[in-house]
Amino acid sequence: MPTLFWSQQLSITINLTFPNISQSLHFPCCTHVPAGKGLCLAWFSFLQTCGISSNLDCEWLMEHGLGSLQQDTASRLLGQYTGRKGNTSLTRSRKGLQKQKEMSSSVQLFRDQKYHELKRQCIQQGRLFEDPEFPASDESLFYQRAPPKKVEWKRPKDLCEDPHLFVNGISSHDLHQGSLGNCWFVAACSCLALREPLWQQVIPDFEEQEWDSKKPEKYAGIFRFRFWCFGKWTEVVVDDLLPTIDGKLIYCHSNVKNEFWSALLEKAYAKLAGSYEALDGGSAADAIVDFTGAVAESIDLVQGKYSEIISEQMKLFEDLLKVHKRGGLISCFITDSSGSANEVETAMGLIIGHAYSVTAVRKLHLGERLTFSFKAEKLFMIRLRNPWGKKEWNGAWSDNSEEWKKVSNAERKSLGLTIENDGEFWMTFEDWCKNFTDVDICRIVNTSYFSIHKTWEKKMMHGAWAKSSEPLLNRCGGCFDNKTFLQNPQYIFDVKKTEDKVLVSLQQEDRRRYKKEGKGENIIIGFEIFKVEDNRSYRIHNLTVQERVATSPYINTRTVFLKRILKQGRYVLIPTTYLPGITTKFILRLFTDVPSKLRELTDDKPKMTCWSLLCGYPRRITQIKIHSAEGLQKQDRSGGADPYVLVKCENQKVRSPVQHDTTSAVFNTQVIFYRKNIDSPVIVQVWNSNVLCDQFLGQALLAASPSDPREEQTLQLRGRGSQEADEVPGHITVKVFSSDDLVEL
Repeated sequence: MPTLFWSQQLSITINLTFPNISQSLHFPCCTHVPAGKGLCLAWFSFLQTCGISSNLDCEWLMEHGLGSLQQDTASRLLGQYTGRKGNTSLTRSRKGLQKQKEMSSSVQLFRDQKYHELKRQCIQQGRLFEDPEFPASDESLFYQRAPPKKVEWKRPKDLCEDPHLFVNGISSHDLHQGSLGNCWFVAACSCLALREPLWQQVIPDFEEQEWDSKKPEKYAGIFRFRFWCFGKWTEVVVDDLLPTIDGKLIYCHSNVKNEFWSALLEKAYAKLAGSYEALDGGSAADAIVDFTGAVAESIDLVQGKYSEIISEQMKLFEDLLKVHKRGGLISCFITDSSGSANEVETAMGLIIGHAYSVTAVRKLHLGERLTFSFKAEKLFMIRLRNPWGKKEWNGAWSDNSEEWKKVSNAERKSLGLTIENDGEFWMTFEDWCKNFTDVDICRIVNTSYFSIHKTWEKKMMHGAWAKSSEPLLNRCGGCFDNKTFLQNPQYIFDVKKTEDKVLVSLQQEDRRRYKKEGKGENIIIGFEIFKVEDNRSYRIHNLTVQERVATSPYINTRTVFLKRILKQGRYVLIPTTYLPGITTKFILRLFTDVPSKLRELTDDKPKMTCWSLLCGYPRRITQIKIHSAEGLQKQDRSGGADPYVLVKCENQKVRSPVQHDTTSAVFNTQVIFYRKNIDSPVIVQVWNSNVLCDQFLGQALLAASPSDPREEQTLQLRGRGSQEADEVPGHITVKVFSSDDLVEL
């Protein structure tokens, strides 16, 4: 689809009717600005006019500021950011934009429970909400084991005199784990508490949900939370009945007796998982992704030898520093390979098998008076928090260590150092790499047009590994080691720049809800990336002619992540389970610098249509790899040229990237054709790129029949015309593969 530009409209007008405001805002359309971005600019100007300062994502505006949703957008924005209501309309003075595809980002309702409707019913009937979808009973607590004592479900008003959602705001120090083995969840909550824009997504309209002592009749005992579930924001409604033993909360709770945001958030998350017991054991990265929609990356510090290789250690530190500065969330833990030492304290005060949240990453600049003690002028530091709220690191730079005595009070204050057993402590990054085994990095990938930081283009696809007895329809072929590997979903994307950093996230569906059936373990998943022909449009059937350029880790985590720098060209990404025959759903997210046009390959070959009877149907498939061209005629004073290859087959043309200032160019360009007229040769031409008019340098004609040799061959370039045309300077090296079986390649 061609890109539409803002200038294709004459203008956009936003008519605003609002308390104390009545005006029409008119925005002339700029030239050379993509239409979606232009509309966003108009909306941002509109928000500023209304006195609203926000960090709205432009994707959200593009999705909600157009089409059938446009009438409600401004009113919803005003309500969200000011609590006031207004009436707006948006009109276009010229229908210069085609209706854009609306990617629905509306929040889906878990179990179809409507918060406002349920709350209104309870207030009208003068009762407190009791959730029938997650009842106050043992089935919501456990699916296998029984509680050690009788559990009583109590409302916050029964546990304290003045309950609140928040007391003095929200902090990473608010939470304590309780008796459930979900330190990973508490660590994720601690990370979330550090980022106000993120926790406000999870706890929407928190002020409206808060207890109001002046209007107790408006309290209905109902709360709502939002989680990013498998690519969609999902709203979960819960009542305020919380499990207690001997009058005390048995699960996650706050430092402050009358603060309940963490306990209610945990209840909503348990409802999503099926029960509280389903939260026993998990990954902080998974919870953070569910809170934010972030992209999770897990790094094995031992396998990567980060404690030994200083250069890699410094790269990791800079990466964590950048992630933390840009709003990302980080957690870490110590793995015991035997599994027998979980929850055991090490000699240095750290807990094995325990998730810690990273609350700061800093470079500590040392004063001149400290240079006699340290060779470097600065230290690389990391601050952690234990979800237990106690038990801290007791090594160098721990709360009471001698090192802090050498740091001024001002420096301590800037670091937020407190000398108390609150579960938060500092370490040098070197010590952290030596003592921890794993780190989960959750990146909040920036997709906003309006940012001083790098902006990424995002594409997300939902898919599934599905079983079929028909090989061409089977989509669960297992990993690369299996003969059925290509019987998996295949996704194609383009890298348009000379080089581009690519982020790939493959996430399987959350399997916690299957724990009750004994099937709650994650499946081992991963993916492969192949560089393919520049014009491929159909599924791969043969790997001998493709180049494997990247392989992800294969691991039984919910998310597998990979970042790579890829060269210009077209690529096919194949997500797989490790073993064949396993079925489940997944989402694939791809982030690139420029649009990648990620899409699934579903067809094995061109479809037979009624036009095929009139125009013919392909009889042969031909793949050509143009490796290089040498000895080309010099085109400029410096003795070089700017050559590129143009491959013609019937009515199709494929052009390679230009190679600059050389008469011996390496192209490594692949093309593929489905040929109807097999007697017509494939023409490979070499051209010199010029500013005004490109210059023809020579060509070679290829019969490209199945009987031709499949090894590399070097061909003399000739002038235009037949195979007997005059020779011209230069020759090309090519490799040709043809078959009359259209699904052989």
